[in-house]
Amino acid sequence: MDIGLTVGVDMDRLAGSPTRFDFVELGVDAGTRPPSEIDPGRLSDGLAGRDLHVHLPYSQLLTSYADEINDAIVAYQRRLLRAAGELGAGKAVLHATSADRDDVAFRDVAAEQLRRVADAGREAGVEVVVENVGHQHHGLQLSVLGDIARETETPICFDVGHAYMEGGNKAIRRFLRSHGDRVSHLHCHDVRRRGDTHIPVGAGEVDYDIVSEELAGFDGTVALEVFTDDDALLLDSAERVADHLDATF
Repeated sequence: MDIGLTVGVDMDRLAGSPTRFDFVELGVDAGTRPPSEIDPGRLSDGLAGRDLHVHLPYSQLLTSYADEINDAIVAYQRRLLRAAGELGAGKAVLHATSADRDDVAFRDVAAEQLRRVADAGREAGVEVVVENVGHQHHGLQLSVLGDIARETETPICFDVGHAYMEGGNKAIRRFLRSHGDRVSHLHCHDVRRRGDTHIPVGAGEVDYDIVSEELAGFDGTVALEVFTDDDALLLDSAERVADHLDATF
């Protein structure tokens, strides 16, 4: 199991992050971090021997009401995935969002869009992992995400904190019990119901014992998504997650 760190779109943060991590997850999109503007030499120096994974655009919806726009969304993600593959990225995180998450009939549109983007990733040699963001207005609910990921055979990026914000510790257990076999990538951080999110592991209300129980033997990748530049806090969170997953960090 590899443990890494998310750094958003900040190349300086990537370069300054602890090299003890196995990989770095870098945000890419057309506005703030176009892959075409990433200098391969600078990226290689910043990685310092660590692997690279990427996060596709945070705010880009996966679906729209218009077929033409859906085609454009897929073309955009295909372009980013091709560039990410050329940079050597192994995985690409995709937010599971929809223009209308409450329309049952629209579920098929979301599934087809996910299938197309995941296929584009395979063409580029990058594993697309779809992330739960059901606590957000456009985010697909956990139950819907699990079903369409299984239907389309798409690996999942399970964000533990997001799941807690959507339905508490019970939602974490329920999802992992049903769909834990599809989880390839984890986003780990802690949260509190009052609105604190992406805080160090152990500082919030997430019961990580549930993750230990439901993902016993997990051998995928784990990205810390703790919003701090304090190396001690980042390393402590990584050690806590490693302990819960019976891994070495």
